[in-house]
Amino acid sequence: MVRLFAMTRGRTRPAADGFFDLISLIALRDPAERDAQLPMPVLDPEHHAILDLCRRGPLAVAELGSYTDLPVSVVRVLLGDLHDADLIDVTRPVPLAELPDERLLREVINGLRAL
Repeated sequence: MVRLFAMTRGRTRPAADGFFDLISLIALRDPAERDAQLPMPVLDPEHHAILDLCRRGPLAVAELGSYTDLPVSVVRVLLGDLHDADLIDVTRPVPLAELPDERLLREVINGLRAL
């Protein structure tokens, strides 16, 4: 059994804190798109497990935590490593503040119907 702090090398947060929320989608980056200037990192078994899961398709951070049986905080740190190595793409959800107002959408629909 490996202690959680050993998996993250003592880190408690990824470099880009707040970047990986529970519903952010994680997908493998196409190897052709990877920056050739970056050296290939040495990955731990947990990193490889996450990459293997993402080969099937994009997964949410919460799903990765469930499938790997690791706490989400650890998964976030590991994802930060993979993102820094340019191995994954992250699709973040649209913040609620940026979503259009439901009332405005209803008015637009009603206006279109009136045409």
